[in-house]
Amino acid sequence: MKKIGFLSFGHWSDSPHSQTRTAADALVQAVDLAVAAEELGADGAYFRVHHFARQLASPFPLLAAIGARTERIEIGTGVIDMRYENPMYTAEDAGAADLISGGRLQLGLSRGSPEQVVDGWRYFGYQPSEGETDADMARKHTEVLLEVLHGKGFARPNPRPMFPNPPGLLRVEPHSPGLRDRIWWGAGSNATAVWAARQGMHLMSSTLKNDEGGAPFHVQQAEQIRAFRKAWAEAGWEREPRVSVSRSIFALTSDLDHAYFGDDGDSTDKVGYIDADTRAVFGRTYAAEPDVLIGQLAADEAIAEADTLLLTVPNQLGVDYNTHVLDSILTHVAPALGWR
Repeated sequence: MKKIGFLSFGHWSDSPHSQTRTAADALVQAVDLAVAAEELGADGAYFRVHHFARQLASPFPLLAAIGARTERIEIGTGVIDMRYENPMYTAEDAGAADLISGGRLQLGLSRGSPEQVVDGWRYFGYQPSEGETDADMARKHTEVLLEVLHGKGFARPNPRPMFPNPPGLLRVEPHSPGLRDRIWWGAGSNATAVWAARQGMHLMSSTLKNDEGGAPFHVQQAEQIRAFRKAWAEAGWEREPRVSVSRSIFALTSDLDHAYFGDDGDSTDKVGYIDADTRAVFGRTYAAEPDVLIGQLAADEAIAEADTLLLTVPNQLGVDYNTHVLDSILTHVAPALGWR
């Protein structure tokens, strides 16, 4: 059995071919797709966060809105770039969204990825300390957030407060018990997956990772997952670790499916550079009739290792089409693979 959800980047563009023309469209349609996904029996609605781009950027109002409109589905991010984040403010926002949803928030974080502007986090008021990189800064912000989410008091109260205080040191409010155990890390390498395990964060592995050895993408990703689970066990965490992988998967069941994705049937892994020094391998797109797709996915080692599969959705094709994409996987593919 696997949890199956969707991952949306929330793109919008004022194009005649787009069903998502504005930021308002992207946000409202994200809520509608999450509601539809829950009705289909999907397990998660996840959203990517990108700044300075025509994509979803401020996740917590969106997640709170989805939490208020749904009852069961997990809601989350995949992922928040922690170079941009004030950990205290993130703890407040995340706590509020988690309480509104009744404890369904699965918060994915990361050190960030290439972006639309140069050093965008500087415009948000953040700068690495001397001798540190922006990645170091992101991990430092994350460690502070993890500590705050434990809910222990740390701030000295005003002796003459505006409102009465509980006794002792104060914590960030609202505090949502259990949220600390539902934090994930988007790891691009084996080493950062191990670091995440030692911090007690679950693992999110995307459709790309650092090329570490030249093997096919799904084989490298499976190795990353096994390294994560080994490090988790060695760290002595009593909780069970979770692992998600993202995939672009389309079951071709209609003429429209063939028109949109029929040419992706011969897709293969790709290798490129996400910055001047980092060679990465990008996973293929899966697009085929259900019986062919079932055989292809059964051979994907990383999907086999993961407990959660996030389907990347082409959100600009609209809510109705993406509901169909999810329904096709849940109906025609997942049962045959034992995921349902």
